[in-house]
Amino acid sequence: MKIEHTPVTGREEKDNLMPQMRALSEFYEALNSRDMEKMAQNWVPSDEAVMDNPLGGIKRGWEEIRDVYERLFGSRSEYRFEFYDYTLHGAGELFYVVGRERGMFSMEGTVLDLAIRTSRIFRLMDGRWRQVHHHGSIEDPDLLASYQKAVLGKG
Repeated sequence: MKIEHTPVTGREEKDNLMPQMRALSEFYEALNSRDMEKMAQNWVPSDEAVMDNPLGGIKRGWEEIRDVYERLFGSRSEYRFEFYDYTLHGAGELFYVVGRERGMFSMEGTVLDLAIRTSRIFRLMDGRWRQVHHHGSIEDPDLLASYQKAVLGKG
């Protein structure tokens, strides 16, 4: 198993990537550019989609997941995320990646260096890789609380 250390940022030259890596790069492009249309194209548009992350808890179905991204995209924050230190695993019409996200989040004087354990699962649907699951967790409870407070006003 090869651990990949080169980060995925969304700024990769998509034509040079294998289809699975293109789908992963397109996710980070949508996230970092706050592009809801691209984000919707990346996720499976059904109740099959599930996300469990530091901002939204468990969200089932694209509509619930969309709400989390709309809240983040609509905030006055500045942020960037990248995926690194990961492995890619293929299983027929599914592939998954397991690794880490790092990022910066800044809002109203709060600046956070984020460290998130992350896994994503994609499914091949009509010739296109679509995300069906995401799990992310922040190990440091103080960092988690600060991130949730900055984005969601919790805490």
